Amino acid sequence: MGTAGCDAVGGNEAAPTGSTSRSKPSTEATTWNLSPNSIAAVGDSITRAFDACEALSDCPKVSWATGSDAKVDSLAVRLLGKSGAAQRSWNYAKTGAQMAELDDQLAQAATRKPELVTVLAGANDACQPTVAAMTSVPEFRAQFEDAMNTLRETSPKTQVFVASVPDLKRLWSIGRTNELSKEMWKLGICSSMLAEPDDLGATATSRRDKVQDRVKEYNAVLEDVCEKDKLCRFDGGAVYKYRFDAAQLSTVDWFHPSTSGQKLLAEMAYRVVTAPKPADLKLPTTG
Repeated sequence: MGTAGCDAVGGNEAAPTGSTSRSKPSTEATTWNLSPNSIAAVGDSITRAFDACEALSDCPKVSWATGSDAKVDSLAVRLLGKSGAAQRSWNYAKTGAQMAELDDQLAQAATRKPELVTVLAGANDACQPTVAAMTSVPEFRAQFEDAMNTLRETSPKTQVFVASVPDLKRLWSIGRTNELSKEMWKLGICSSMLAEPDDLGATATSRRDKVQDRVKEYNAVLEDVCEKDKLCRFDGGAVYKYRFDAAQLSTVDWFHPSTSGQKLLAEMAYRVVTAPKPADLKLPTTG
């Protein structure tokens, strides 16, 4: 996938340079703010709404995290209102980004001192040309820990919402019956999972299972690291568990979320962020 600039919702402002020094995540008892007044988003093409509007293009106006489009009703708009979102939300996600790039993104976000940061990353670490090329679990953990430490060095009071990595095997199960999606996947979209989608043999099945297992391991890491920071909330696996259908996928690549899918992500994030406590979460699992 291509890359794109990180535009703020209110314009095309360049991302500021952030700190790269290290510190330990906060362990002090804190109270979660249900109404944060500013938001920065980091992650990959999902948060940039890649292929949600036009082919091979970011469409940040429909981003689940910071978008302005009323059809999505993004997390930023839900929390800050339309004018507030335009002034106090920033999208530092980058199409094609892997977990290794989250450190730089959070360094940029931290300079804004946002009251909330959203994190949705990890799919590209599993979506590699081969299973062997996937990011290892120890590397993934170290990279996420480094990124969180970078945030805490500059912005220790920022709350963090962490979304789980989506279920890539469900993408395959939905799209493999669609001839158009299979043609698009031949371009190399998430080959570790989506290559040769009609092959149900033992080797192909084993390959897909290994990718699925890696995604589950990534989500376990995200949850574990987040639990160690008192100002971090994991989504409880909501994004991974959601039984999305074709209507929530881009008709450009049958991989990224459509506008409908972006709206769903916004809804799940809002429920996590505004729940009085994580145990109170009531998240959707089906459409």
